[in-house]
Amino acid sequence: MLVLVAPGQGAQTPGFLTPWLDLPGVTDRLREWSDAIDLDLVHYGTNADADEIRDTAVAQPLLVASALVSAGQLFPTADDFSRLVGAAAGHSVGELAAAALTGVLSERTAMELVRKRGLAMAEAAAVTETGMSALLGGDPENVLPHLEKLGLTPANVNGAGQIVAAGTAEQLAALAEDKPEGTRKVVALKVAGAFHTHHMAPAVSVLEAAVAEVEAAQPRTRYVSNKDGQVVGDGDEVVRRLVGQVANPVRWDLCMETFKELGVTALIEVAPGGTLVGLAKRALPGVKTLALKSPDDLGAARELIAEHAADAAPAE
Repeated sequence: MLVLVAPGQGAQTPGFLTPWLDLPGVTDRLREWSDAIDLDLVHYGTNADADEIRDTAVAQPLLVASALVSAGQLFPTADDFSRLVGAAAGHSVGELAAAALTGVLSERTAMELVRKRGLAMAEAAAVTETGMSALLGGDPENVLPHLEKLGLTPANVNGAGQIVAAGTAEQLAALAEDKPEGTRKVVALKVAGAFHTHHMAPAVSVLEAAVAEVEAAQPRTRYVSNKDGQVVGDGDEVVRRLVGQVANPVRWDLCMETFKELGVTALIEVAPGGTLVGLAKRALPGVKTLALKSPDDLGAARELIAEHAADAAPAE
């Protein structure tokens, strides 16, 4: 069974959309979305520097656009996606891409919501200097109490020996000086706020208002939620979870447990892929993985889909 996943903030790099513009129709789609959300996705995805695309209000729409564009090259129609993909999920902002790919939201609605999400989270992050750091290695039994002692939140519990802490700059500096026993490394992430923590509460209110008029459809493919790793079969519930998740931890470890329970045999991470494939390689041994980094990877991705798509099933 094939699982498709979309990466979260921090996966972006300068110029990462450039090679995709050579494919037919991609530039037109990006320009259409750019007009709809008042953000030049082509410019930011090709010419902007690292600091410009680190901006939450820019990074989040870029990542969702990239996920949709790259997935569209593998699955030209909604029927193709539901026929070939057994389950889909996104990490943090990647959940909006997953919601569009599974048919809960239209692509246009997903892009409009991610623009509002990014702006609201950037505004919330501006109140206090905050950020996020990944802890590599270490036992959760040691890591989690240590983070609590420092006043930090385990904002992403990613599995495979990785937990991401979020909090103020001072708290993160203290963590860098005093990492938990058994932790190999603490790495500051390319994000501009303490996402998935109480610092994002104002953004939740903004999104609640933004989704009030949104019409959600039932997912055509299994949608696996960051909240608890569960398959969610109701579109309205997917949208409620998308809103609340902004200020609550991402449980990617539980998502991967669900993939395992569903019988995953292959996992593809859409562009800009790499991070989630790295986690899957450690947490899902025996599962074939592919990171869609550029159009050069499309051929291998199509071969993997053909090998592993036979057990795709409707949403439950």
